[in-house]
Amino acid sequence: MSTILVTGATGNVGRHVTSQLAEAGLEVRALVRDPERARLPERVEVVRGDLTDPGTLEPALKDVESMFLLWPAFTADHAAQVVTAVAEHARRVVYLSANVPDEPPTHYHEIERLIRHSGLGWTFLRPGGFAANTLGWADQVRQGVVRWPYGQAVRALIHERDIAAVAVHVLTSAGHNGATYVLSGPEQLTQAEQARVIGEAVGREVRWEELPADVAREQLMAAWGDPGFVDGALKAWASLVTAPEPVTDTVERLLGRPALTLGEWARDHASDFS
Repeated sequence: MSTILVTGATGNVGRHVTSQLAEAGLEVRALVRDPERARLPERVEVVRGDLTDPGTLEPALKDVESMFLLWPAFTADHAAQVVTAVAEHARRVVYLSANVPDEPPTHYHEIERLIRHSGLGWTFLRPGGFAANTLGWADQVRQGVVRWPYGQAVRALIHERDIAAVAVHVLTSAGHNGATYVLSGPEQLTQAEQARVIGEAVGREVRWEELPADVAREQLMAAWGDPGFVDGALKAWASLVTAPEPVTDTVERLLGRPALTLGEWARDHASDFS
């Protein structure tokens, strides 16, 4: 039986991809930096390796037919070597990209370009906002008030379990070669509404308090340290006030069921907010 290699296997999406493939009885290999801390299903083969160090990948790629690729950095450094190595072994790759504007170009676009020209069969998944990003509000949700900028920014947040389910479907069925799938959750919610919905799901009243963008920038600089990344995030949130993130039907069309709501996601993560 051919092997499916999963990268990012201990992360929010990759852990679900790994477990769903294993539950389906498939041969799954997980590429991880620290096998002793991976805590993956028992039948998953765990192999040490690092995508940012292409020389470590050979053992993980042996007998691999398909690969779920989640790039671990915000640059495309070493990506060309990695894609070349994958193309020497595998036949197809499902790449977890992102639904971001083409200009300015990002590492997502560069990695997509490398894959397109690699000779591999490929499918690109481009999710919008991750529901899991709201875990950054967890401490504030516990206090009953979320202080953040751009409360009227609108997103269609997606459950990481839906992204994983689409990836598994694409990895295990035909007809997806050369496809680019834009993924979203089933509903548009402002950030203020997101905070309320999370509170309702975990049994806590949560209100929104608008934080001025300049104050938010100071806080984010202290937390993230990269002015380009901070300013890019603030600009993106501001744009979502006037240009809401769209809802797509891709999850339902591919999986035959509705995408999971933010409330369902919050109930799945209730312990993170307790």
